[in-house]
Amino acid sequence: MPQNSYMHPPRQAGIDRRWHHIDAKGLVLGRIATKAADLLRGKGKVTYTDYVDCGDFVVVTNCKQIKLTGNKIDQKTYFSHSGYAGGAKVTPMKRQMDRDPRKIVMLAVRRMLPKNRLARQQLVRLKIYVNDKHPHSAVNAPKAK
Repeated sequence: MPQNSYMHPPRQAGIDRRWHHIDAKGLVLGRIATKAADLLRGKGKVTYTDYVDCGDFVVVTNCKQIKLTGNKIDQKTYFSHSGYAGGAKVTPMKRQMDRDPRKIVMLAVRRMLPKNRLARQQLVRLKIYVNDKHPHSAVNAPKAK
């Protein structure tokens, strides 16, 4: 019995894209990020090829109402550095949640993707919204024949 590997053609990958909606209301941040990262990479597809961008579009709504386990809201911090001496910035998760909860979801998903150029292309297809209104509502409507 031959065991041939399937290699998805890169030109075909853009045609096969679908849209997925994740309502983050009451869901745990890590579970949302894992699901979104798998959909962005296309790991649930039969045609998955790790070096081809064969993933789907993902729309995450209600990210202001995500749930965090443990004491993450009080203990977790986000670190950034400007590159200059003394340019370190440490932002607590609670403050980041008040400012822009979309960034929390974006960072969680980005850190679950591989660190390469392909992941940056895949991350473009992630759309995050604070409430349940988004402009992508008619995307999955069935096509007229």
